[in-house]
Amino acid sequence: MKKYPSKISFGLLALILLVLVGSTIPIITPPNWPGVFINLAALIFILYLYSQTYYVIDGHFLKVRAGFLVNKKIDINQVHTIRETRSLLSAPALSLDRIEVNWSTNKAVVISPKNKKEFIEEMLRVNPKIETFQK
Repeated sequence: MKKYPSKISFGLLALILLVLVGSTIPIITPPNWPGVFINLAALIFILYLYSQTYYVIDGHFLKVRAGFLVNKKIDINQVHTIRETRSLLSAPALSLDRIEVNWSTNKAVVISPKNKKEFIEEMLRVNPKIETFQK
């Protein structure tokens, strides 16, 4: 079993924090406690997701986790392609430096393992038939 943390794009994180802080400043004076609480809860949730987004290769399964929101288990023997992408679509990825894993018919997940090269090599060890498209 090998765990791969998600790569973190600090620019993306900074943008999220800037929006949260920027929206909190106007509600601090005069204090709007429900607004402050909502922003604090959003911050805690984002930090939780950042700490709980990872990918695990366990035997012939790829497990994708993003907190309690995403919990996928993919049979690596069903994976047919892995390609690099910079897709902005919502995904269990904390960076825009992403890869798309395609399996079965029209099923895909976009992820951002911190060490893409090692991750792809491990996937290929399990299933050498996977086609990779890297830029």
